[in-house]
Order: sequence, then structure tokens, then C-alpha cells
Amino acid sequence: MPADHPYPPFLIVCDVGRVLELYADFSGNGRHYAQFPDAKTFRIQLADLEDPVKRNLLRTVWEAPFTLDPAQQTAKVTREIAGRLATISKALEGRGFEPRNVAIFLMRCLFTMFVEDVGLLRKKGFTELLDRCLDDPRRFTFEIDDLWKHMDQGGYSPGIGERLLRFNGKLFKNAAALPLTVDEIRLLRDASDADWCDLEPAIFGTLFEQALDANERRRLGAHYTPRAYVERVVNATIIEPLMQDWIGYQSAAERALRSGMKTAAIREMEDFLKELSSVRVLDPACGTGNFLYVALRRMKQLEGEVLKQLHDIGGDEAIAEVDNLSVKPEQFFGMELNGRAVEIAELVLWIGYIQWHLRTRTTVPPEPVIGSADHVQEKDALLIWADYPNRHLKRDRMGRPMSDQQGHEIYAFPNVSRPDWPMADFIVGNPPFIGGKDIRSRLPTGYAEALWEANPRINPSADFVMYWWDRAAELLTQKGTRLRRFGFVTTNSITQVFQRRVLERHLTATPPISILLAIPDHPWTKATKDAAAVRIAITVAAAGELQGTLRQVVGEGDLDTDEPKIIFHERSGVINADLTIGADVTKAVSLSANAGLCSPGVKLHGDGFIVTRAKARELGLGLRPGLELHIREYRNGRDLTARSRDVMVIDLFGLDAAFVRQAYPEIHQHLYETVREQRALTFRKSATRDAREYLERWWLFGKPRTELRPALDYINRYIATVETAKHRVFQFLDAEVMPDNMLVAIASDDAFHLGVLSSRPHVLWALRAGGRQGAGNDPRYSKSRCFDPFPFPDATMISRSNIAALAEELDATRKLVLTKNPDLTLTGLYNMLDTARSGGPLTTTERELHRRARVLILRDLHEQIDHAVMQAYGWDTALAEDEILQQLVQLNLQRATEERRGLIRWLRPEYQIEKMGPLAHRADRIQSLATARPSKPKPRFSDKRKVQAAQILALLNRNRSPLTANEIAQEFSESSQIGPEVQDVLASLNRLGDVETFDNGRSYIMASG
Repeated sequence: MPADHPYPPFLIVCDVGRVLELYADFSGNGRHYAQFPDAKTFRIQLADLEDPVKRNLLRTVWEAPFTLDPAQQTAKVTREIAGRLATISKALEGRGFEPRNVAIFLMRCLFTMFVEDVGLLRKKGFTELLDRCLDDPRRFTFEIDDLWKHMDQGGYSPGIGERLLRFNGKLFKNAAALPLTVDEIRLLRDASDADWCDLEPAIFGTLFEQALDANERRRLGAHYTPRAYVERVVNATIIEPLMQDWIGYQSAAERALRSGMKTAAIREMEDFLKELSSVRVLDPACGTGNFLYVALRRMKQLEGEVLKQLHDIGGDEAIAEVDNLSVKPEQFFGMELNGRAVEIAELVLWIGYIQWHLRTRTTVPPEPVIGSADHVQEKDALLIWADYPNRHLKRDRMGRPMSDQQGHEIYAFPNVSRPDWPMADFIVGNPPFIGGKDIRSRLPTGYAEALWEANPRINPSADFVMYWWDRAAELLTQKGTRLRRFGFVTTNSITQVFQRRVLERHLTATPPISILLAIPDHPWTKATKDAAAVRIAITVAAAGELQGTLRQVVGEGDLDTDEPKIIFHERSGVINADLTIGADVTKAVSLSANAGLCSPGVKLHGDGFIVTRAKARELGLGLRPGLELHIREYRNGRDLTARSRDVMVIDLFGLDAAFVRQAYPEIHQHLYETVREQRALTFRKSATRDAREYLERWWLFGKPRTELRPALDYINRYIATVETAKHRVFQFLDAEVMPDNMLVAIASDDAFHLGVLSSRPHVLWALRAGGRQGAGNDPRYSKSRCFDPFPFPDATMISRSNIAALAEELDATRKLVLTKNPDLTLTGLYNMLDTARSGGPLTTTERELHRRARVLILRDLHEQIDHAVMQAYGWDTALAEDEILQQLVQLNLQRATEERRGLIRWLRPEYQIEKMGPLAHRADRIQSLATARPSKPKPRFSDKRKVQAAQILALLNRNRSPLTANEIAQEFSESSQIGPEVQDVLASLNRLGDVETFDNGRSYIMASG
């Protein structure tokens, strides 16, 4: 199949004249085809084609295959039914019933509908019972209580009129129905008309999320992951390695069969079933069990494939021998703080088990149908403390409970530590979406401090999810671990500095881990009104130095539907800590040459500081001597990218309150009324140390940027860029203009620096190093990652002059265009520039806009600057993006070595040497260069057949180019002895369709798809 063709959702295997077999993979990866719809019904015999239902199924496979995706079919119905049940839930809670009891009651109702439709309860038995209750609502609690008692214990049920299986478990233990009105019983009765055979367990997550109020959902970060996204994580983390294991066993069985050893072939398949039924999966933030359910479902599908092949070899007798070998819910472990969610997660797993047992086996599930193992725990995954789970109030010396300024009780967490996690082969999940800056406000008072105490290696500014990522990575390399891989959904801020440091520490540790799959920037669903306004990242990791797959989103659509369309571009290679492949800009170190020049602008912490020109005159500007030094022009990001508000800012830096009161009473009164009152309110809401300091110094900016101010002295202009913006544009601002916190200021008036910053090398560097931010997914410019490590070219005087002249012309041209055309903006100019660069056709209106914007002149200036800067570096102007980044990383490390020896190429020596020179040579500012690791010994070639196949497949997957049997043998320590055995394994894998041959069978490559 051509590389640019998408993988089909269906594969049809045809034994001509006899049977068709259907296999489906709706993920678009082409790696996870499974029997469709299940192991019992995926085969369509020739005689079955007389059935119009079968013929219609085949027609749909060809004409509208994605309509057969079970997740898509059930998602809309699931949400509609959840909405009805939520109506009952809210009504019961409104009548005083505990939310937890209401949730359990509705779960029991749903489970009863499910077992009715799958045939474990008499058909229509529960529905008819509800009909009787509609006629006499007073019967409802008695009838339901009696039914559930018999479902718990087994035996004859008068209400259903037959003997019931013993379902048992915790679900029906001491079950009690809640009284419903006629209208509520009717809602339940209407819900029972749905076909619950293929019940989508996501309904429970939807019910649970709807039951949370907005504040509780925000506090918990409780936004449940769409099914398609769960599938991506589960497939890459769990199913791909299990499929590799299965291929090894298949290859061993196939070679045994070819040697006439049928019993040995059956034993290989039995051994794999034993292995599969002992796999342990953990979700340490499991919510209502969506990840665990999908993992169980996919493992049951794999079990069905094994059973099918086992039946093909050994018939019913072979199947009977493995009746006790089955993937069961007890293999799936969860940790979750919310008790209601824990109960839902356990039920979800048992529903999934029953569904897939009935699809892959011919027998009724053994009694008790529902187990009662506590494999999903109501437990904090990050912290335990003395007397856990009890929380004790922090008390003062008099023994009185302490509280913060908002009246929130403060809790003590004595002897805090991290809890043990259940042992697992795979860890998956979607921990809460809580940013590092919000941890203290969103979690119980005192919890954040305890969390930081228990995790001293993690920066307190890191996002909440990184505590899960860090723990899983630690377990991955722990001595004696059974953990093979972990995979998490996080927000896309994982590529930003505080999160990236966690990844860097584990990727460069001894022993290291590697990222096997990275999707650094993925849209979130908008299908529900409460969907989180975030973009996400997906990472899957394993121990060792391994290559991975980077998937970058190149197209997205229909995000507000149940069928979002995401198009990926894939690359393979070593994945860096910033989730890129190629040049690893995270290895770049800050350079002394750049020190002291770059800073974000001031952070006001008070709207009252901003005034119009008229308001400034009213407050004394032009009347009070010296006030002109303290009311300045002020610009924020929108002022630069859109049109300026033309506002001013009151800047009293260096003055005390008494002087301001005496010299500028109008200013004092204005700020007291606007800023001080606002800060006092903030302090009452959250009495942090920062809030106290801001209130005590209420007439000053919250962050006055003391390090930036001296850098701007004695220059008439400086360079600025918007911190988070669609286009990375640098421009000169007058030194009298005070920059806002959303601007990054660079204290240089040299147009040469403006030209280099505006050039392709620096823009590429900033895009790679800075990451992206927010639902708008705009590039972010970080001082510490984008400017401080960036190596400017050591240009000749002629080159510097040329670049400076071009940069001056670029800056002047843009400002002139915007002055003459009030309807245009800087963002608009660069949107048009992008259009011009793409070479697309323009309408008459667009051509006129481009003419007024002088777009072709701007394009030509940028191209000349790019060319001149590349020449200043001494590089070929045709270098590709990744080659430029590689050169910059290498140059950064070279400059760091020079600085270590005392050679610093200051950007602004007349200022920096006086201010920064003495610090530049301090030992704690010097970072040692990475040393080359010694070459590793070659691995042994296993004597186990199933492992041999896995070793060869891993080697082929890593090389991505055809290899001969001899070339493969050379990769192992026994190279001179294993050639024939390697050839035998390759031939087997080729017959199974896992590898393809080249050169008339001389060399082999991984099968495409």
C-alpha cells in the first residue's frame, strides 16, 4: 500500500467458495485489526449470503465502513440515555437521597437491563416488571428489592418467573431500591427499550461527570477521555507489545506444525493464553474505569483470535482444555479517590467481561457471575500519611482548628510519603488536568505542601499529572519490576520547561527510559458542553534506549461531534524530552553571552495602574512636577498584534507610599481605591505569601521587573515580541514604553540583534524550544529556553551592517504600513505573508490588501534577512529545518565550552560585563558537556522460539530497511552460529504475513500495515 494512503478500517480474508472473514481496526493505525464484530460471528459462510442482514453488513463494509464502529454507534445514544438517567438522579438527590446511593441504584438498574438483553435474565423480564410498576408505583421498591435479592443469592425469582443465576459481587449486596414517581419509572422503562447487549460503559462515566457540580469537576480536573483517545493509548501501551508476544508464539506454533508436532503447536498457544490471563493492568487515576474497560475489551479480542486459531488446529477438544484460561476483571487494577467512581469502575469491568465472554465462549459465565475482589481501590495514588485515609485539622497552640483567609480548614498531613502501587505489566490513564500554578488552590488546603514534600525531585511549578508520570517512569526501571510500558494522556504543556525537566531526568538516567509514542499536540473533544478547553499530549514509554514514533497532527475536524477526524504525519527515531525527533534543543544550555538582557514585562496585579491619557491629566499629569517620570506609555500583546489601545501606566517604582501621598495625592487616592482594594480582596480569598507582599506594597506593580529596568537604561529603544502568538514577530519599541507581562523584552537597541531574532534560524529555534500553549495552540516564547541558550552568529562587521540595515528596513516598513492603514494589524500582515509564501491564488480584494500591506516587500526583506543570517553563521542557505537546529545545538555546546574557558561573546558588552561578568565564571553556572557512552555489547540470540521472533521483529522495526538473514545474525553475539535459525524464523514470519521479502527472498522488511 502506498505510504500516503490511509489504512482501511476493514480487512476481508476470503477462502474462495467457502467463507469470508472480517477484521476491523477503526483507529487508522493499521496495527490492531481484530475479528469483527467478535470471535463468534466474524466468519460469513457462503450459505450465510442468503441472509439479507449479512448481505447488508458486507455492503456497509464497502460503502460506509465507519458507521460500523461500535464506539461511534453507541456514543450518541449513550449520551442521550445518560441525560434521561441524570434527570432521575437529580430528582432523587433533590429529595434528599445521598448522591452515592443514587448512583449505585441507577447502576443496578442499568446492569439489570444489560443482563436481560444478553440472555442472563429472562427476555423482557425486567421490562415487564417495570410495566407492572407503572400501573401501581407503590409496588416498585418491593418488586425491585425482591429481584435484586435473588440476583445476589441466586434461586427462583417470583417477579421474573424463573430461576436466576447467582450474580453476587458487591453490586447486589444488601441492595435497596429507591422510590420513584410514575414519571421517573417511565423514564427507566423507556431506557429499558434500548438494546443493552452492546452497552457502552462510557455511559457510567457520563452519568458520573453529570452528577458532579462545576466546582467539584474543576477541583478534580474530572474531564473524561473520549473513547478514540483511550484506544490510542491502550493500543500503543498494551496491545502492541502483547501482539508482538503473540506473533512469537504463532511463529513457534507454525514451525512446530510444519515439523508435524501438532501437540507442541497447541501447547504454544495454551502457553500464550496462560501469559495473557496473567497480565496485570493498572490505571492509577482510573475514574469510572474507561481505560481499564478498553484494555479488557482489546485483550478479550486478542483472546478470541487465539481461541479461533486454537480451534482451527485442535477443534473443540483443544478449546475445552483452556476453558479456565481467560482474561478476567481481576487482572485490571485501579486507584481512585472518588468512592462512587470506584464502584462504577468495578461494574464497568464486569460488564465488559460478560460481553466478551459471551462473544468468545459458548458457555455461560461461571457463578458467581460478578466477583468481589477489591482490584479497584478507593485510594490516593500520590500520598499517604499517618492514620491514612483520615485527615486531621491543623490546630494552633490552643488546640483550635486553623483556617486560611477564606475560612477553608487547613489539614495536617503528618509523616507524608508516597503509597505503593499495585504491581502491573502496563500502566495507562488520564490523570487530572490541573496546572502547576493551580495545585494549591484546587486541592485541599495543606495537600500541595505535602505533595511537594513527598516528591522533592519535582519542581513545585510542574503540572499535577507529572507526579503520575514521574512515578510510572521510576517503576519502569526499578530493580525486579514487571512493568513493561506506561502511557498517559496529559495536557500539551508537557513539552514546557517544568514538565520537560521530569522527562529529561528519566530519559537521561542510568538506566534510561525511552518514549515509544508521542503525540505532542492533539485536540480535545468538544462534543459535550462541559468538555475541557485544552489540547492534550499522549506519551507511551518503556525502559531502555529505544526508537519511537512521533505523530504530529496535520489535520483536524468535526471536533464538536462524536466522530472527530484527526490526520497524523508519522516519523520514527529517538524522541527527545520536548517530544520531537532530531535536534534535541533541550540539551542546549544557557549562555552567559545572553545573560541579563531578556525578561518578561511588568506584571501589574491591579487594573487601576492602567489609565487613559485623559485620566492621566485628571490625576495630575502636566500639573504635578515630576509626574511625567511615573506615567508612561504601556503596551501589551494585543496592542502589538492588533491595534494599540494608546493607554498609559502609573509606575511608582522606587517611591514609598508616604512620598506618593505628599507629592501626588491624586495618584495615591486613585490607586488606594482601585489597586489596594482589589489586592485586599485577593488576599482575603487566598492568603499566600505573594498576596500578602502585594497588599503591603499596594502602590507598586506586583512584578516590577527590577532586573529589566537597568538593562533598559541608556538605550532609546529595545526589542519586543509577544509571549504567546500565532506569528513569531520581533520589533523595536521606544524605551519610554513599559512592556506588559505578556511581552518579552530584549534590552538591545542593535538592529543586528533584531535581524537575527527575526531570521529563520531563530524562529525555528523558538518554535522547537518554546512549545505551544492554550486551546488556541499558539507558539510560546520562553526566555529560558528560546533566548538564553540561543547562539548568535559571530558575524563580520560587513555582515552585521548588512543584517542591521535589512532589519531596520523591515521594522520601518511594517510600522509605516500600519500607520497608513488603520484597518490592518500586525497579525493580519503576517497572515497575508503566509498566503503569499504559499503561492495560492488571490481574489481582487485580497490583491488590493496585499498591495496596501506591501506584502511582497515584506516577503523579500525576510528572505534577504534569512539569507544574510545563514551566511553569517557560515552555513549552506539550503539547509533543512532539522539540519539548522542540529547546527544550533552543536554551536550552543561549543559556545558553552568557550565560556567555560573564559571566552564570552557578549551581545551587549558595555552593559553586561559590568553587570554580569563576575557571575559568568561561577562554577555553578557551568554545565558539563555530555560524554560519549561506551559501545554496548551485542545481545544474545534467545534459545526460545517465541522470543527469537520478537528479537528479529524488533530489529527489523528499528532499521526500517531490508536486511538479510546474515545481516540480522551479525547483530547478535552468536552471529557465526545462528544464521540458519534466523533464516528459519524469517521464513515463518513471512508465511504469517508479519514480514515481507525483497531480492527474491534474500532480504526482509517489516510488513506494511
